Amino acid sequence: MPTYITLMKLTDQGIKSIKSAPQRVEAARKVIEGAGGKMPNFYLTTGEYDYVAITEFPSDESAMAFLLGLGALGNVRTMTLRAFTEKEFAAMVKKLP
Repeated sequence: MPTYITLMKLTDQGIKSIKSAPQRVEAARKVIEGAGGKMPNFYLTTGEYDYVAITEFPSDESAMAFLLGLGALGNVRTMTLRAFTEKEFAAMVKKLP
């Protein structure tokens, strides 16, 4: 299953309702699982981004559908990176001429 790293910044709305953020994370986890994916890791971080989530989805389309819905809620702005495992990376390199 493809892996994604999502970097998130809280919006004004998101920080105003920060006390309910843990429940929002759990709700997101359930939506991801309902789409056939999983969120093995979620972090509150210091620095430029407030949260980092590692997720897996069956397809890019299912990942994007989730991310569009997440953005529409208005609590976070996201930047998502498609991540490749070390094994996937090695397989790509083997195909190079």
